[in-house]
Parts: sequence; structure tokens; C-alpha cells
Amino acid sequence: MAETVKGPASYFPAIEKKYGRPIGDWQQLVRESPLTKHMELVAWLKSEHGMGHGHANALVAHALAEGRGR
Repeated sequence: MAETVKGPASYFPAIEKKYGRPIGDWQQLVRESPLTKHMELVAWLKSEHGMGHGHANALVAHALAEGRGR
């Protein structure tokens, strides 16, 4: 039986469907951004890419947890 995805990654299928880009692309954008604070990055995704708050928050949380340098 498949394990249920929890946490920020649980949003990923909906994000890919709604915004038409793979999660890897979004994570790369977050990692390459000169912004460093979580909420700055969330606001940037919302204002520059039209992303909803929950989706932006999930992407930023996941990308920052993995480390920006990857």
C-alpha cells in the first residue's frame, strides 16, 4: 500500500496542475531568489507568479527545509 504524502509535499500535485510547472522548477526559483526570509519568498511567489498563499507557503517551506544550496 502506498504511503500518504504529508506536509508541504502534499500540495505538490495541485500546484503542478494549477500553475503548469513541475515542482522542481518552482523549487529552483525559490532557491535562486535573492530573498532569504520565508514570508518574503511567499509574498514574492504570490505577487510575481500569482500563486495562492497555501501553495506558496508549501513550496517555500519545502525548499528551505531541503536547503537553498542544492
